[in-house]
Amino acid sequence: MNILTFNYEYPPLGGGGGVAHALIAEALAVRHGVCVITSAFGDLPRHEVIRGVEVFRTPVLGRRDHTAASLTSVLSYPLSSWIQAALVLRHRTFDVIHGYFAVPSGAGSVVLARSVGLPHVVTLLGGDVYDPSKRLSPHRVAPIRWAVDAVLKHSHAVVADSRNVRENTYRYYRYRGPIEVIPLGFRQPHVPPARRAELGLPRDVFLAVTVGRLVRRKGVEQLLQALRKPECSMLHLVVVGSGPEMQRLSNEAAQTGVATRVTFAGQVSEERKWQILEAADVYVSATMHEGFGLAYLEAMAAGLPVITYDEGGHLDFLQHGETGTLVAAGDVAALANALARAAECSEAQARIGQANRRRAAEHRIEQCAKTYEALFERVIAASAIRSPTDDQH
Repeated sequence: MNILTFNYEYPPLGGGGGVAHALIAEALAVRHGVCVITSAFGDLPRHEVIRGVEVFRTPVLGRRDHTAASLTSVLSYPLSSWIQAALVLRHRTFDVIHGYFAVPSGAGSVVLARSVGLPHVVTLLGGDVYDPSKRLSPHRVAPIRWAVDAVLKHSHAVVADSRNVRENTYRYYRYRGPIEVIPLGFRQPHVPPARRAELGLPRDVFLAVTVGRLVRRKGVEQLLQALRKPECSMLHLVVVGSGPEMQRLSNEAAQTGVATRVTFAGQVSEERKWQILEAADVYVSATMHEGFGLAYLEAMAAGLPVITYDEGGHLDFLQHGETGTLVAAGDVAALANALARAAECSEAQARIGQANRRRAAEHRIEQCAKTYEALFERVIAASAIRSPTDDQH
């Protein structure tokens, strides 16, 4: 197959949604032709091939940070991506068009698909249908809700990365057609082991790690609050990732007296990220919402128990008492208590971590790619005899 995909953020831009897309694209590129239309930024090449995936970067307006898109860049992407894809289609043929995120990516990809008569698949990853941390979350703004519904209605197949994303789609939107759940997958590289001292981390402490873009939704501020609890005085937190909240969080750590027990590692290489995970004792997150939570799977693959809130797409594979501890969403005191208990029961946590390695192996990227491959084949075959129905609400 030849697959044309749209995503307004593709590595090195953006966060987990782009990383998940890249992993799937690279796995599919082993057997198929895969082309990505994404946003240009800085001095990134406008056209290159990355691990078998052909990437075209189209200009957008007002993007100033590789970790987070601006509203202007999001609004300008659909038209710009449509124009870029039209140019590509002058010299290439494709069998299926795939949009990652209903908005803004799907708004460009579905229009193109309809204009050239190709089947369209859209993947919902969470924030494109529901983000409680944003005033302009798609589910709160009528024109964006309309746009999401239009993309869903005119797609030949709709995919969600978790049951939670599917439920939120049905809860907040008019669309009532089928939504297939395809869990994300990960790829674990082989990295040389590294001691904590080599990583610039303290040795004789209970080490918790969190990974993600430093945006409000990730709730790192609540982790700093948990650090201030007396029961967490033995805890050291490593924050891997960068973003617009970095300076504010660093200042807060200093002002509240926990700066000596927090390491802001910033954006690190994949190798360094996995080394930090392997060196830690537990993975913790206070995120407000995750459509799936790829970072949890990576932590499990590194042998870590997971402590987090009991709301979001990660509940598809995290179980209280089995993979770690789930506490009520937003309950910082419960989060701190769970961390303290984990530090006191290191042997039990080690057993959970080893079991998590086995559980994570079920979510390898190759399985995810095979599921998408089968879906694309079905959609291409079906589109030869019919078009997406226009009577879905």
